Amino acid sequence: MTADVAFWDNIAERYAAKPVDDPAAFDRKTDIIRGLLSPDHALLDVGCGTGSLALRLAPSAREVHGLDVSREMIRIARGKATASGAANATFHVGALGADAPFAPGTFDVVCACSLLHLVADRADALAHLFRLLKPGGAFVASTVCLGESWVPYAPILTVMRWVGKAPRVQVFPKRTLVDDITRAGFVDLTQPDVGAAATIGFMVARRPR
Repeated sequence: MTADVAFWDNIAERYAAKPVDDPAAFDRKTDIIRGLLSPDHALLDVGCGTGSLALRLAPSAREVHGLDVSREMIRIARGKATASGAANATFHVGALGADAPFAPGTFDVVCACSLLHLVADRADALAHLFRLLKPGGAFVASTVCLGESWVPYAPILTVMRWVGKAPRVQVFPKRTLVDDITRAGFVDLTQPDVGAAATIGFMVARRPR
């Protein structure tokens, strides 16, 4: 984990300056999440990076929180929040788990975008995400599912990680992610078509009431 945190810290400035890969798909995802929110809702964006998604959603919620393991990413996110005047946006350094600064059942909506292919234990991460939601709350995941591609990503990414050019990346198809989310206890799972690449799994589910 330490090596991956250092990787994200080192690329934070470049990451912040890089345009969104697929702006149209990102806009559609944002619109779908915005549609799940009400003005009295609390939202958590786990793996928030430099806060782009959380800040776009801030006007639609009572409060938004971003959580990321990278201090540099969070430093940039806090600066963007200040510059944009998003007083209801708070960004935290940390990881999912017992030390996360949130009580169970805190949030109406929890997002995990560009996260679940990076965690070492996906089942454990999903269990924590489930607990953070209020009963009936919405869970949104946008995940790189490289198992949908014919390219042999697993050995390529292993070598890249050895030389410090990539973090740990898990390779799996969308079907595996659907099964994992369902096993975690989420219900009513859908996969809205946002026009993203075939390797992107965009999924919306709920914690049962």
